[in-house]
Formats: sequence, C-alpha cells, structure tokens
Amino acid sequence: MKTIWIAPVALAAALAAAMPAQAQEKGNFIVRARAVHLDSADKDSTGLGLTINNKTIPEVDISMFITPSLAAELILTYPQKQTVSVGGAAIGTFKHLPPTLTLQYRPFPDAAIQPYVGAGVNLTYTMNNNMTALGKRVTLDAYSLKPALQVGVDIPVDKKWSINVDVKKIWLGSDVYLDGTKISHVKLDPLAISIGVGYRF
Repeated sequence: MKTIWIAPVALAAALAAAMPAQAQEKGNFIVRARAVHLDSADKDSTGLGLTINNKTIPEVDISMFITPSLAAELILTYPQKQTVSVGGAAIGTFKHLPPTLTLQYRPFPDAAIQPYVGAGVNLTYTMNNNMTALGKRVTLDAYSLKPALQVGVDIPVDKKWSINVDVKKIWLGSDVYLDGTKISHVKLDPLAISIGVGYRF
C-alpha cells in the first residue's frame, strides 16, 4: 500500500521538468484540505505489545512561498482520539493534537507539476488519558517534539486548484507511566500518507 502512494510522487518528479507553467511567487499561498492515513510503527521497549490503532484523519494545511523554490507549510487538525492496546486487548483511549511545520524545497519552480521535499518538526500534545491496566491509571508524556520529513507533489487542475499527494515520516514517541511510574517507552513513528485538494491565492 505504501509504495502505491509513493509511486505517483516519483512519476511526477520525472515529468515536472517537461511541463512549463507560471512559477510560484514570493507571497503566494496554497491552502489544502487532505485526508491523512496514520500508520504507526508501534515499537514498545517492554515487548508487551503496546500499540495504538491506525486511522484516517482530516487535515488542513497552509503553504506560504518564501521564494519560488522554498515554501513553509503548517499542518493542522483537531484533537484525534486513539485506542491503546496491550497484546491486542484495548486498555483505553487518549487524544492527541499533532501540528507540524516543515520547510519545503521545490526543484522545478517553473514546471506545472510541482514535486517537493521537506523537513521540519512535529509537536504532538497528548490529553484526555483514559487508560487503565492492572487496576492502575496509564498515562503518556504531555508532549513530544520530534523531526518530520516529507515528499509530495501538487498537480494542477487549473490556475487556482490542484490535487496534492503527500507522504510524511514523523518520529513520535512517549514514555508510558503506570500510576506515575515509568514502565515503558513506545515509539509510534507514524507514516502519514495523504491526498487532497489545494487552492492557490
């Protein structure tokens, strides 16, 4: 599944140089609405099989062009509810808010199809912990600040509208506490695969 989504990005990069169009200019913005599938790595240091569910979430992002080749992108959504399981058995839920900021480089600023690569940071806040194990409360770190990488492409429909495909790797982890005592560290490190539409103004 992951390679199916990455293939259009690689193809777009190969075609981009051959399709001239108006370049992005400093001060231009693109606002996008995307559906994002989060596929977590779920690496638990205790070996107990601590996992969270994969899910598809809505997302809005804003790209501001600093130069025709450089853009800053802010990715936003509302707090998302996740189910936590140990050995396949659900132990409860928590919510997280994962804004991400990246700096993108576009190697073909004069092409119609616009592939890009980016790097930045993800700041994930966790809240509403509602998990129990062995009759004790389970909690996570309040926040995680980690790097993020991305590759994507904007495919124009007309001068204003475009289709976007984007893949991000986000390094995300948290210590796990049982009644306040650390018992584990879990690395979620999700792969975020998204598709959506964008509007340029």
